[in-house]
Amino acid sequence: MSLGDDKGYGNDSGRTDDAYSTIGGTRQTRTRLPDGEGGDGYNAPRRPARASRSLLTMAGVVVLLIAAIAFANMGGGRGDDKDNGSGSSGSKPEAASTAATGTKPVTGKNGTIPSGFAHDEQGAQSAAANYAVALGSADMFDKTRRRTVVTAVYAPEVAAARQGDLDKVYSGQDFLTSIGLNADGSAPTGLTFISRSNPAGTKTVKFNGDSASIAVWYSALFGLAGEGSKNPVSESWYTNTFELVWIDGNWKITDFTQKDGPTPVGRDQAASPAEEMANAVEQFGGFTYAR
Repeated sequence: MSLGDDKGYGNDSGRTDDAYSTIGGTRQTRTRLPDGEGGDGYNAPRRPARASRSLLTMAGVVVLLIAAIAFANMGGGRGDDKDNGSGSSGSKPEAASTAATGTKPVTGKNGTIPSGFAHDEQGAQSAAANYAVALGSADMFDKTRRRTVVTAVYAPEVAAARQGDLDKVYSGQDFLTSIGLNADGSAPTGLTFISRSNPAGTKTVKFNGDSASIAVWYSALFGLAGEGSKNPVSESWYTNTFELVWIDGNWKITDFTQKDGPTPVGRDQAASPAEEMANAVEQFGGFTYAR
């Protein structure tokens, strides 16, 4: 599987109409925090920024190992925007197509992961954004919490088939050493392991009622914060495309692919001290994402 592969990685169940226009066959959205929703912080074990060659190499191993083992049944490329059903191209989306709806498609939780997504296009987008966060979180480096995450977001048959492989990847000594963690997946004394993804938006690639292909664009923070860290926390950008199916009243993942970017131009901004970065991740919780 190639990281550059363009192929994709509720209680509001009665809500089936999409209030937004489709321009050029592409629905572009951005995420928002529903009122009153807190949510636990999830993180993404992705490659750090390109400023460090060693971090780039290390993170490349992370992404390749996890993606290759977890989802190895990729085919050819996905198609372009014409699959979405519109013949026009090159036009920009209207403001309404990217605005948040104000609807709350998430009404429950499966452990710490949002659940109860609506059985419609917006519900699928919300599920994909939250699953991108959960699958990349630091919880994936703890055996017990990892199994909880995998069970919550994957279709049952996929979870059962991939669980053992994921255990081998995340508990491998070489893998853990390459990212600076101890043999049990914990951070060395005096350091804080940070791995968090922050969805910037979602897009429907395909939607067929009980199945959907959803792209999630997000930034990722990854590294070890603390004095003397050889893998300082840095940022990178990715797009994951999830294949989802509607099973037992919820959206579940059957497959996904990942590619780099789109990546914004970095600002001329000084990096924060290691202690400040570690405190920020602990003090600022993550979001529950909705369209």
